[in-house]
Amino acid sequence: MNLPSKIYFLGIGGIGMSALARYFNSRGVEVHGYDRTCTELTKQLSLEGMTIHYEENTELIPLDCELVIRTPAVPKDSIEYQYIVKHNFTIKKRSQVLGEITRNHKCIAVAGTHGKTSTSILIAHVLHSSGLKLTAFLGGISNNFKSNFIDSGDDYMVVEADEYDRSFLQLHPDIAVINSLDADHLDIYGSRENMVESYLQFAGQIEEDGLLLLSHHISSHEVELFQSRVKSSVRVVRFGKPNLDAYSSTIQSNGEIGKFKYHDANVTIDDIEFKFPGKHNIENATAAIYIGLTIGISTNLIRKSLSTFEGIHRRFEILYSDGITTLIDDYAHHPTEIAAAIEATRAAFPNRHLLGIFQPHLFSRTKDFYLEFANVLSQLDELILLDIYPARELPMEGVSSQLIFDYTSERLSKILTTKEKLIEILREKKLDVVLVLGAGDIDTKLNDIVGLIKSRL
Repeated sequence: MNLPSKIYFLGIGGIGMSALARYFNSRGVEVHGYDRTCTELTKQLSLEGMTIHYEENTELIPLDCELVIRTPAVPKDSIEYQYIVKHNFTIKKRSQVLGEITRNHKCIAVAGTHGKTSTSILIAHVLHSSGLKLTAFLGGISNNFKSNFIDSGDDYMVVEADEYDRSFLQLHPDIAVINSLDADHLDIYGSRENMVESYLQFAGQIEEDGLLLLSHHISSHEVELFQSRVKSSVRVVRFGKPNLDAYSSTIQSNGEIGKFKYHDANVTIDDIEFKFPGKHNIENATAAIYIGLTIGISTNLIRKSLSTFEGIHRRFEILYSDGITTLIDDYAHHPTEIAAAIEATRAAFPNRHLLGIFQPHLFSRTKDFYLEFANVLSQLDELILLDIYPARELPMEGVSSQLIFDYTSERLSKILTTKEKLIEILREKKLDVVLVLGAGDIDTKLNDIVGLIKSRL
C-alpha cells in the first residue's frame, strides 16, 4: 500500500493495533493515536516516537492526517469516532489495512480459537533465527524481541489471523494454520456453525499452490469441508497426532519438558530442546517446524532456533520461582485454553498444590461458557475467582462470575472476590504454585503478588 505521511490510530493500545502502529512508525510515517488506558505498551510506543493521548479530545486529532485506523473495540458512539466521521477522514479498520499491507507478499497467517498467538510467534522466531527476512504482526509480546512487531525485511509476512469481527477475511495467505475451532465470539457469529463458515471462507482465500495446516483438534468431517473449499492446488496437511501428516513426541519429560522429537513423512528431527511444557505448546511448535521445512529451512537451523525460544509475555510465563513458591501468568480466557494451562502446570510441577486465580473476560463469553469454565476450573486444587473484566461490553442482566462459581465442584476450595481484595486474601494463603489466568487487567496485580511472595522469605 502507499504510505501516508501522517496517520491516526483510534484505539492504539490494542495488541494488534500497536503492532500496526509500529509498522508505520518504522517506515517514517508520523503516528498519532488515542487509547483510554495508559499501559506499559503505550508508554513504549511513546518512547518509540508516537504521540498518544488518553482522554477523548478531538483537538488532538491532526486535521492533516491522511488515514484513520480504528479498532472495533472502540464504539461508534465515541466522541472521537463521531468527530472523525463528521469531518470525512478516510477511515479503515485495522484488518483492512493489514490485508492491504500483506497482499503482495508471501504471507503466513495463523488462525484458530486458541494457539494463534503462540504459533505465529514461534513461526516468526524460527524464520528470523534462520536468517530469513520477514515482517511479523503478532498478537502477543515475544520475549526474544520484546515486541509484538518484527521487522527484518519483507520476503515473508507472518500475521495472526483474528476471527473476531471476521477480521481474517481481509487476508489472502500463501500458508495458513488453523489450530482449533472451539466456539467463541458468539456475540459476533451467533452460532458455532456461522463461525466455522467464516473459517471456511478464510481457507478459500489461500493463494494458488498454497498450504493449509489443520490441527488434530479439527474433526474429520470439518477437514473434508476445508478440503472442498480450498483451491484445488492448495495442499491440506494435518498435524498433532501420530496418525497424521506431522507430529511430535515427547522424549524427555521430567516435570518441565526438555526435549521432543518431530516426525513427518520425509523427516525426523531428534533432540529438539524446548523449554515450554504442555502438549499444546509442542503442537504449536510442530506447525512451526513443518512450515520451516516447507520453505526450505534446514533441520539444524530449526533445532537451534527452538532451543533459543524464550516464550511469550503472558503465555505460561513463569514470573517468579524461589524453590518454595512459583508464580505463573497465562493469558488463557477460554475454557479450552485454561484446561491447557492447567495441564502444562501439572506437567511442569507435579504433586504440587495448585492455586488458580481467574478473572473472566467479557460478559458474553461468561454467559456462553460458564458451565465449561466451572468444569475446567474444578481441576485446580484451589480457586480465587474474580469479577468479570468487561472490556468492550456493557453488563448483562443475570451474568456475573457467580454463575461460574456456583457450578464449580463442591470439593474445590474456592473464593469469589474482587481484584481489589486479591492481595489481602492471598496474605492468608500458603502459596505453592500460583497460576494467574485471564485476558483482562489481572496482570496489573502481578507485581503486588510477587512482592507478597518475596516478603515471606
